[in-house]
Amino acid sequence: GKGVEKDEGKAIHHLEEAAIGGHPIARYNLGIQEWKNGHTERAVKHWIIAASQGDNDSLKYLIDDFKRGFVGKEDLAAALRAHQAAVDATK
Repeated sequence: GKGVEKDEGKAIHHLEEAAIGGHPIARYNLGIQEWKNGHTERAVKHWIIAASQGDNDSLKYLIDDFKRGFVGKEDLAAALRAHQAAVDATK
């Protein structure tokens, strides 16, 4: 917020805690941070987990990264199945 120092390390720590607790948007955001830091494989792993928890944005990133060669066919297929199962479970 305004007048508050940014503490990147603390922000990442809280995202990790939330992700471990099962929060898919935190997991998605960790993937974004890893991608920005050049850790493509770690980013993809975060997005696979988040997509498996029903996160649509992570699924979109995985599809885009599949098209660009960063995600394997089997990993994408498994993420799609898990995403659909998570979505179905919320109906």
